[in-house]
Amino acid sequence: MAKAIAQTVGRRKSAVAQVRIFPGKGEITVNKRPINDYFHRVTHRNILLDPLKIVSSEGQYDILVSVRGGGQTGQAGAIRLGIARGLEKINGDSRAALKAAGFLTRDAREVERKKYGRPGARKKFQFSKR
Repeated sequence: MAKAIAQTVGRRKSAVAQVRIFPGKGEITVNKRPINDYFHRVTHRNILLDPLKIVSSEGQYDILVSVRGGGQTGQAGAIRLGIARGLEKINGDSRAALKAAGFLTRDAREVERKKYGRPGARKKFQFSKR
């Protein structure tokens, strides 16, 4: 395979995606599997295809992704950030459109830790006055 024209990293929740973009015909491979085999939900596929739709470059690039950690939604979000950063690296003119859509911003929300003496992070056991 040819040398990648952009290599970026995207993160979301506890997922980390390494994204490589090559000139090609639009094939997206996630962890050595086609996108349809890896992401079964259409919403997850749409999430990571959004940056390509915004800059109208669908079918122009082959994308090779290695993603670890988190669940399906976190991984899809991490891949989206990685693709958006790669498209910005390739064509600086697309930055305004990607930034306006919010694809270049790292979503900093993480899961809050569970506290001792409680059933969850914020939930409390039922209080009984008598």
